Amino acid sequence: MPAPDPKRLRRAVTCAVVLNDTGQVLLQQRTDGGRWNLPGGAIEVGERADQTIVREVLEETGYTVEVVRLSGIYSDPAQTTVTYPGGDVVAYVALCFVCKVLGGAPALSSESVGVDWFDPDRLPGHFYAGHVVRLRDAIEARASSFFR
Repeated sequence: MPAPDPKRLRRAVTCAVVLNDTGQVLLQQRTDGGRWNLPGGAIEVGERADQTIVREVLEETGYTVEVVRLSGIYSDPAQTTVTYPGGDVVAYVALCFVCKVLGGAPALSSESVGVDWFDPDRLPGHFYAGHVVRLRDAIEARASSFFR
């Protein structure tokens, strides 16, 4: 078996659909490009996926959350493959969790220039298109998880 190409990687990442009592979703506006998206990030070595999403939401938004359920697993190459400026190609497997807020307040970070709540039917301009299906799947709240 040939050695893996160091420019082609596979990562496991998480994202969170955090809904408030009025049904609004918590979004983060990223510093790298200004897009709004669901908060989340890469699973680190030695970390479980549920721990990752709790850590990432706190780091990126200022809110402490609790995982309610897994809403979907996403690995469609059209939505989860990214080529970075340096030439690295990363194919993500994304685990999307529905979470509820336990506490905290909106806070910016080195990864966030904006944190706000939005009506899912009125997402902000410049919203990351790859997260639309994840948000819709989470809101559907079916008993089993989606695999896309």
